[in-house]
Order: sequence, then structure tokens, then C-alpha cells
Amino acid sequence: MNVQRPICPVGGYDPYDLSAPHGDWQNFRGEAPVFYHEDTGYWIVSRYDDVKAVFDDWETFSSENAQSPVTPLDEAAKKIVKAGGFTSGLSARTPPTHTRIRKVAQTAFSPRRFKAIEPQIEEIVKRHLDKLEGQEEIDFFREVAYPVPALVLFTLMGIPDEDVDKVKDWATSRALLTWGNLKGDDQIPHAQGMVDYWNYCRALVAARKAEPGDDFPSDMVRAQADGADITDEEIAGVMYSVLFAGHETTTTLMANSLKVLMDNRDAWDALCADPSKIRSATEEILRYAPSIVSWRRMAKKDTQIGGVDIPEGANILVIMGSGNRDDSVFPGGEEFDIERGNARTHLSFGYGIHFCIGFQLAKLEFGITLRELTRRFPNLQIADGHPINYLPSISFRVPDKLFIKPQG
Repeated sequence: MNVQRPICPVGGYDPYDLSAPHGDWQNFRGEAPVFYHEDTGYWIVSRYDDVKAVFDDWETFSSENAQSPVTPLDEAAKKIVKAGGFTSGLSARTPPTHTRIRKVAQTAFSPRRFKAIEPQIEEIVKRHLDKLEGQEEIDFFREVAYPVPALVLFTLMGIPDEDVDKVKDWATSRALLTWGNLKGDDQIPHAQGMVDYWNYCRALVAARKAEPGDDFPSDMVRAQADGADITDEEIAGVMYSVLFAGHETTTTLMANSLKVLMDNRDAWDALCADPSKIRSATEEILRYAPSIVSWRRMAKKDTQIGGVDIPEGANILVIMGSGNRDDSVFPGGEEFDIERGNARTHLSFGYGIHFCIGFQLAKLEFGITLRELTRRFPNLQIADGHPINYLPSISFRVPDKLFIKPQG
């Protein structure tokens, strides 16, 4: 296929810099909604309808590269990963394997189980918000947003609290190695961290086979024993995906949402005055400030996106964060509006067969946290003198801190 490559309309665009990407995305949508980015070798897709169409056509746009390192691994890192026996998580698999595994996972990752741990979620949230009481200023990211989703997820998974820090560290290694821009020796400790993370998941499956409990991996092991078509390695792969996605993204959502609400004080005050608005506000927050702003696909044949020719084998970066602000779908898309009627049609959980399996849990724990924050700390403000930096990543918009003044 002889392809014309539309070029990036923004000089010096760095897809790893997510500190303030929204202006660039707006330019993409208006000037070159599908273009080829020379530095990364990815085709960038920025409009809502095009992003949705790519997600919806899994046969043409495969997910097989979704968890491949954006920056190729050096030989030393490759050796560590290979020796660790690492395979892929659920989001990188394709049908029919994906369909088979996801069917079993959905049975275990059910609203019934979420409902059963809701009192524990509330207790975890309240216990960590207690840390804000009496503080002049405190890092909300480190003290609340960082531990709460991990503790919630680990409750679901039956993992002891003392493992929180090491699993969070391993998750950071996975994020940096898979979606970051590490090179050379910088890759080595994170390659080892990713392998340690994988082996932890494998050991967890083995432990639940030896002694089942009342948790997610035990449900999957029981389903396997009852005849479900899933292997131990595949259960470990689901655990690997869920343990990462189930807390890293919610951590980021909690921090980014609070920053957005402080920047839009009228919305915060409205939620404090009327907690019933939190449900709809959650959808607008997910639209406006998602944790995952882009994801990857690979073209399996010569095709088109938005009228632009895409060759077979092309790597594609779909920017959900840009599609979520597309004025053709969300009028005034750059504006934050908790009364927006169609906010729930955002793409922040993906679309199609890979739609986020844990979206209900994320909304549940985020809603509880926001309800308690607005009830207990209505005068909360961002503390001055603590500039926020963002983790270098092509997909995850993760702040490094969020200092607040709980009492205003």
C-alpha cells in the first residue's frame, strides 16, 4: 500500500508529556485528526468517532500490541523478562482466546462481589480520610489516592495489606517499562519488577488452588475446577491485568478529579450542597480527566481511519482523552460541566470487546470517596507551592503529588 503520511500539526509534540496535552489534542482534531508521528512510529487518532471505530473493529485493529513496550527493550531487559516466563495480560489478547478467558473473569468480577465488599470500601475510605483531619496541608495523592484503591482491590483479591507497597512499586515498574520512555540500564530494575509482579500473580493462583478463600482468584479457581476452560497461567494473566488496572487507574482518577473540581469551584460547591449530583459528576470527570488518555492497536490489513490510508502492520495510538473533548459529540467539550447530559458516552473505559471489566468497581469506590470528601471537607483547597509533575507515559496521566489544605 502506497501511503501518504499526514504529518503532526504541532511542532515538537511529545506524546510522553501529559502535563498539559489538551491544546495539542484540540489542534489535532481540527487540523489532522489522523496523522503519522515520526518519532514514535505511531499513527495518532484523535476524533471521537474514529477512536470508537478503531476500538469496535477488533479484527482489523488488533490489541496484540497493547501491552508491548512502546520503547523497545534492550537485550538485558529482554533477557530478564524472558527468563521470568512472562506472558500477556487480558487486554493484549484477541478472540477467541480473549472471549474464552474474559467470560470466566466476568463471572468472578461480578456486581455481587462488589456489593459484598462495599462496607469494607467505606471503612477503608473513611480511615484514610481521617488522616486529613487537623492537617494544615497534606499530600492527598500519597495519603489517600495512592493507598485506598490498592486496599480496596486487595480486599477483593484476598491479598494482605502488608503487600500493598510492593505491588504498587511493581505496578509502577510495569507502567514505566510498558508505556514510558526508558532506555538502556534504566530498563533493568523495572524489567525485574515486572517479572516479580508476574511471579507474585502466579504464586497467588497456586495458593488459592491449595486453599481457596472468598475472593476473586478463588472464584476463578473454583470455576476452573467446575469445568471452565481456563489455565492457571491464564488466571495469573487476568490477575496481572486486574491488579494493575484496578488500582493504578483509580488512584489517578481520585487525584486528577480533585484537581479538576478545585479548578471548577462552582462544581465542587454544587456537589457539597447536593450529593445526589455525584453520580452524574463522576461521568463528567471520567470524560474530562481520564486516567488512561490513550491506548494502542495494530492494523492487521491495509485499511482506512477517518478517510486516511493506514498500512498493514501500522501501530496506532488512539487518544481517548482527545475524543472525550470532541465538540461534535460533546458541545463545548473543553468545558467542565457536571450537568452534561451525555457525559456517560465517554471513551475512558474503552469500547467494544475490551471495555474495562472493572468499571463498576471504579465508579463505586470513586463515588464513595467523593461523597465522603464533600461531606467532611467542603472548604478543601489546593495548597500553594507544590507544582504537579506527571509521570512520563504515552497512556497514563499520573500526577506525582496533590497537596491540599483540608480545612480551606
